[in-house]
Amino acid sequence: MSGDALDRIAAALERMSPPPQPAASLRGAPAYMWQPDPDRLAPVPKVSRVALQLLLGIDRARDTLLSNTRRFAQGLPANNALLWGARGMGKSSLVKAVHGALEAEFPDLKIVEVQREDLQSIDRCLSILRAAPQRFILFCDDLSFSHDDAHYKSLKAVLDGGIEGRPENVVLYATSNRRHLMPRDMIENERSTAISPSEAVEEKVSLSDRFGLWLGFHPCDQDEFLSMIRGYCDAFGVGIDDARLRAEAIEWQATRGGRSGRVAWQFFTDLAGREGVKIG
Repeated sequence: MSGDALDRIAAALERMSPPPQPAASLRGAPAYMWQPDPDRLAPVPKVSRVALQLLLGIDRARDTLLSNTRRFAQGLPANNALLWGARGMGKSSLVKAVHGALEAEFPDLKIVEVQREDLQSIDRCLSILRAAPQRFILFCDDLSFSHDDAHYKSLKAVLDGGIEGRPENVVLYATSNRRHLMPRDMIENERSTAISPSEAVEEKVSLSDRFGLWLGFHPCDQDEFLSMIRGYCDAFGVGIDDARLRAEAIEWQATRGGRSGRVAWQFFTDLAGREGVKIG
């Protein structure tokens, strides 16, 4: 075979299998998105988040996560954290807000978001982060698993770390509506059909036990709901008296069928728009 033919074959193979993306410097942005195939950490120049002081009604979870993250940023021992509970009560907002509160003090503290469906590639992401000098909050939002979902096995690479152990410069923060990350009917079905019921569910149910911190989020009452909105109004300069705020906010929550931090923010967004106040 001639040299020209070999060159053409080599060029064709390169087009079919492009070279790996160059490693990101991980210095130019505060946050990154993990994107496999090809593996890369896509920079996020500006994180969409709410200031930490605006997250009301979750004081204990806020203080605990902030302390844990500060220790991690200082190079001290810190736990992986599972934020679980009622939807719309600020679980993912708290993770991003805590990072934002510490960003100026610790510029090498980065947050990396990984999607649940990309967990199978998480070992490759950890290899990149392990070799970097920065410290990373690995953030997985709305984490849960269905009956036939094997992604939870990949999550153990972050929580247990295998033979290498979890990278010293990585901590995992995950949010979920479920404390055990699995549907209750799935757990009960495993117990009822297995030869050894306790062993059948142990691997799946104990996944959440691998998080050192469990931070629970519970539905807010009406006073907390109104306090959240008042806090937003004061922070962004939206002038409204208490009687009008109460009447309009209660009507808004009635149309939504419930109260939460998310509903409070949605009402405030509508209110600010009507009052001509920019909040971006």
